[in-house]
Amino acid sequence: MAFVPCHAVTPHHKPPPVPHTIAPFHVSFEFFPPKTAEMEANLWRAIQRLEPLAPRFVSVTYGAGGSTRERTHKTVRRILTESSLVPAAHLTCVGATRDELHAVADDYWNAGVRHIVALRGDPPTGETRYTPTPNGYAWASDLVTGLRARHDFEVSVAAFPEGHPDSLSLDAELDNLKRKIDAGATRAITQFFFDNWTYLKFVDRARKAGITVPIVPGIMPVTNFTQMRNFAASAGASIPRAMAELFDGLENDPETRKLVAVTYAAEQCQRLADAGVSEFHFYTLNRADLTYALCHILGLRPRATTTDVNS
Repeated sequence: MAFVPCHAVTPHHKPPPVPHTIAPFHVSFEFFPPKTAEMEANLWRAIQRLEPLAPRFVSVTYGAGGSTRERTHKTVRRILTESSLVPAAHLTCVGATRDELHAVADDYWNAGVRHIVALRGDPPTGETRYTPTPNGYAWASDLVTGLRARHDFEVSVAAFPEGHPDSLSLDAELDNLKRKIDAGATRAITQFFFDNWTYLKFVDRARKAGITVPIVPGIMPVTNFTQMRNFAASAGASIPRAMAELFDGLENDPETRKLVAVTYAAEQCQRLADAGVSEFHFYTLNRADLTYALCHILGLRPRATTTDVNS
């Protein structure tokens, strides 16, 4: 982000644009199931803080190999029964047979869950290569087909603007996304990215390939840059040099990191909005502060919740 000092403003230099809001737009949030009572309390505080922003839905992740299956179910059920939010449950192909996945889908449907995020899933801990589960669904597109045949779920799937680590090429990535959409998925949510041009080029290629569903950008406000660098490397996401320079020297300065994180993410969203994007999916890491601040900067304001109305 470039700033022009006041003394440099001349007839040949326009002042920097005033930050603008982009509402109305739609948002959704992602949470992960907590491991401990303390983490659950922190998660619920985040949920209550973000609930008045009226997201389109909130998704709950599913650990590698289905390792968080029960915790995911518990979190989804609590969101459904104790908040006004619409939960979307992640479901993966890994570590479960078709019959087991059908039972999970049936349980969600009977509980009132109508939105599934269908994913292939990552290999279980200790394994480096994905192997389809015997008698299970091999790919996300197969899981989408099975879910849509069983119940009238809304189904979201993943998209990878820079290619999934297992994809041979971006063409192969687009072919895989097309299979998931043709199987009945109604939305794609991208892996986080930090270079908007990467996302915009991917969407353009997807449209030319006949993919017409919304491709919602996944936005990750960075709380720990060192940790994010490692995460991005494993996920196949690149980090622009200019972004890395912004966080340089802030390893022991968490408060300044938060300010830089919100500023970078807000500018990223504003530039995407200028390009026509009107929906964003925020990876919250079970924290409300950065996501709430980011939504506020972008013009989203709280709405009265059921609790507010009845209090």
